[in-house]
Amino acid sequence: MISAERTILSLVSLVSSVLIGSAACTSRTEPGLRHVRLAVGGQNQMVYLPTTLAKELGFYREEGIDAELQDFAGGAKALQALVGGSADVVSGFYDHTIQMAADGREFVAFVTMLRFPGLVLVTSPQSADKLATIADLKGRIAGVTTAGSSSQMLLTYMLQRNGVAADAVSITAIGSAATAIAALEHGKVDVAMVADPAFTLVHRRNPGVRVLADLRTAAGVNAALGTHAYPASVLYAKGEWIRDNRDTTQRLARAITRTLAWMQQHTPQEIADKTPKTFRGEDDALYVEALKASMPMFSPDGVMAAEGTEVVRTLLAGSMEKVRSATIDVSKTYTNEFIHRP
Repeated sequence: MISAERTILSLVSLVSSVLIGSAACTSRTEPGLRHVRLAVGGQNQMVYLPTTLAKELGFYREEGIDAELQDFAGGAKALQALVGGSADVVSGFYDHTIQMAADGREFVAFVTMLRFPGLVLVTSPQSADKLATIADLKGRIAGVTTAGSSSQMLLTYMLQRNGVAADAVSITAIGSAATAIAALEHGKVDVAMVADPAFTLVHRRNPGVRVLADLRTAAGVNAALGTHAYPASVLYAKGEWIRDNRDTTQRLARAITRTLAWMQQHTPQEIADKTPKTFRGEDDALYVEALKASMPMFSPDGVMAAEGTEVVRTLLAGSMEKVRSATIDVSKTYTNEFIHRP
């Protein structure tokens, strides 16, 4: 069982040494471009799609950035890379900046990609007829991407909100995409927190699975979390790095906001056509279907809503002792100063 309080900074030195060595061997910065090592908490998950699209559309390059996208099994692993120094910026969930603030560390989100978490809590085919609500999960096995990930934190909160103690459910890491799908379909877990396109694929192949929470829309977020605002995936970095690289931060934010605007102006099919085949999978129609269902979660402008940040802090405090007992100035965990608003 993975404890919700288990530190997400374990093995930092090992991860960092491996990645630094790898980066030293493979990274080649193009003349005139600023090299940025961008750790992504699961590049094949749709919740991080704008990070990849910005590269495919050429927006990083147009902004003078040579973006080295580093793919990790989950947001906690991406954070480890940033803490260890093998990444400059993380494409991960906003809540990690608050978790770090509780540890007295300054991490700042500077562009928001998702206004909703975009995750779905779904049963395995084998457990669908036994689990009707989140309250039924006592004594069951639940899958999350990685230990300490945002998917685990959100699940812990939903369990507590439905009267289920966190330690009454066995939590196990199942990764994302193919590994998460396999864990669900083979019945290795009773339920799992998954993102699209994994959810849409599981649902299409197993129509009988039951959705216990859908965090892709405002209505779903309100039903599961009791709020209409919950900022999710962002780009964040250490406060010191942002102060030392203000122009680079501005360029990164602009590349992402341009991507978000482009997504609003194009159809799911057109967006899918720009997404690498390795992330779309073999079934293009399924990916387009997943995009249609997930489009409401994407921010139209990259702006962080202040009320949403307070909701995230409150939710974290409900499931994490270190956040509950810390005095945190949430306004220092994000900034909109790099977002151009007409």
